[in-house]
Amino acid sequence: MNLFINGYNIFIIVIVSFLLTFLLTPVVRWISMKIGAMDKPNKRKVQDVPIASMGGLGIFLTFLISYMIFAPVTTQMVSIIIGAFIIILTGIIDDISPLRAREKLIGQIAAALIVTVYGGIAIEHIQLFGHIISFGFLSYPITILFIVAIMNAIDLADGLDGLAAGTTTIYFITTAIIGYLMADISGISIIFCLILAGSCFGFLMYNFAPASIYMGDTGSLFLGYMISIIALVGFKSTTITSLIVPIIMLFVPILDTLLAMERRLLKGQSIGEADREHLHHQLLKMTKSVPKTVLIMYIMNGLFSVVTILYILGHKTLSMILYGVLLIVFLILIFTTDVLFTHKKKEKNEN
Repeated sequence: MNLFINGYNIFIIVIVSFLLTFLLTPVVRWISMKIGAMDKPNKRKVQDVPIASMGGLGIFLTFLISYMIFAPVTTQMVSIIIGAFIIILTGIIDDISPLRAREKLIGQIAAALIVTVYGGIAIEHIQLFGHIISFGFLSYPITILFIVAIMNAIDLADGLDGLAAGTTTIYFITTAIIGYLMADISGISIIFCLILAGSCFGFLMYNFAPASIYMGDTGSLFLGYMISIIALVGFKSTTITSLIVPIIMLFVPILDTLLAMERRLLKGQSIGEADREHLHHQLLKMTKSVPKTVLIMYIMNGLFSVVTILYILGHKTLSMILYGVLLIVFLILIFTTDVLFTHKKKEKNEN
């Protein structure tokens, strides 16, 4: 197995990114405290004291530095970096003084527009069962919707210490492995995955419970943005498989996002209104422990990643069976907890 990409050993790329984030995060934490980017306790939060936010800035800086070291500069990459700067700026502003959902959405759409219009990254067509389906003028809005949806899925997953950082680390490692197993994934996307896997793991050293810093929207939006970009530019051919694979690996946060939207609509609330009924919150009620809850979520995401690798290796029947089993487990969780519907609990009346 070739352990080199662009002339660099893959482990060197991961180690350098890990060390950069590990060294930069304390600096970012100090900056966060100085400028007031603090995540303060409230009824929706699980922490009891203010925690420095904006940790995603360290991940972003590591990505920039590592990219300049290990990857070539292209026009398409320039558009990705510009879009990332917009996302980081949006995140920093939100971490200092929370923005409204619609205001954050403007920043997300602006970043998506840059990479689609200027960078030319768009889902123009897709191959399905041997047939090519062209999206025509709908290619841009479909691509923008895809990018924004992934960003928000990762943003909503950032609800407990280490949850988003660990989930995305699993995703990037799995995608890098798939990159070596599939012939139609680009080298630049593998480099992205290696850099971000090392960076997220380095940040996790400070972010796992009890966290001393959060990634904030600066980090969750940036990681969601990069995940969507990797999915779009990673594959040399746009097939239904190339788009479904990253979605399946993110099944847990994506499903949680869809359930959150449905839950809020059923309650007559805005879909952007935050609450404490996400899947990880339901598991926290059961375990009474943040580390245990986060580890369970890691296992869930890891299982989907392992089954996806089995699928790529050609074990399609076994993969379908395992996907079905995992789906049944999730349905049980959904209908036995308050993820979607609030269950009425019998209360004893004391006279």
